[in-house]
Amino acid sequence: MDQAAGSPQDAARSVPVCYRHPDRETGVRCTRCERPICPECMVSASVGFQCPDCVRSGSGTGHAPHASRPRTVAGGTVTADPRLLTKILIGINIAVFIAIQADSSLVNHLVLIGQWPPKPFTPIMGVVDGEWYRFITSMFAHQEYWHIGFNMLSLWWIGGPLEAALGRARYLTVYFVSGLAGGALTYLVASPSQASLGASGAIFGLFGATAVLMRRLNYDMRPVIALLVINLIFTFSGGIAWEAHIGGLIAGVVTGYAMVHAPRERRALVQYGTCALVLVVSLVLALVRTAQLT
Repeated sequence: MDQAAGSPQDAARSVPVCYRHPDRETGVRCTRCERPICPECMVSASVGFQCPDCVRSGSGTGHAPHASRPRTVAGGTVTADPRLLTKILIGINIAVFIAIQADSSLVNHLVLIGQWPPKPFTPIMGVVDGEWYRFITSMFAHQEYWHIGFNMLSLWWIGGPLEAALGRARYLTVYFVSGLAGGALTYLVASPSQASLGASGAIFGLFGATAVLMRRLNYDMRPVIALLVINLIFTFSGGIAWEAHIGGLIAGVVTGYAMVHAPRERRALVQYGTCALVLVVSLVLALVRTAQLT
């Protein structure tokens, strides 16, 4: 016998959508009201997640206690514009790109490079010469239109949802730690005279953290895995600093795991402590390489 349209069986087969964002499918429900909620609306509770409405209502008195402010899955504060930092990061990258297009010599002072022979008759110096700032500036430097275009699209697609899920401070921490880890591995492994630039290391870190988050929320992993595999194929196809991609990816997985799996009672300590540990490892790699080149 055919089942009538709109029957409970049909409803069970459909994928629920967030009650506040109807365009977002989700498999997570509020533990109090059982309404479906997306990562942006999830507020971590002692058991499972709650929706912002239930958190605001507190115990049902209509007055939310101070400790029950809406939080993201990682414990960050839910904000009105969950993509603000992603927009700012994209804006900085575009501004630096425009500056490089206006003065092509500027890129020589921004790229990550360990050591530039012959010495000392060259205006280009490197990390060995004390220019450690290159680990930061190289994360925002792009020279080709296709390079910045691809990276900024990836940052928007991956970074925006991750910022909403982690919160601004944690998201920015993962971004910079991943970028610095990618730079450290590049400095350690690549030729000292090989210049490296671009936001790819940080973006691969966001890929890794997103995969961990989706696993934590029991989402379908196939889309992000397919996208990651495609990017890795391009990474090893030649002409790309694979060291930055791999270093950033590993750092993103490690820090992302700490962000979404940290115990509630020691959440900040575990999250930022893990990020600090990754930074220490990156610093050690950079110091080892510097010792080798001097």
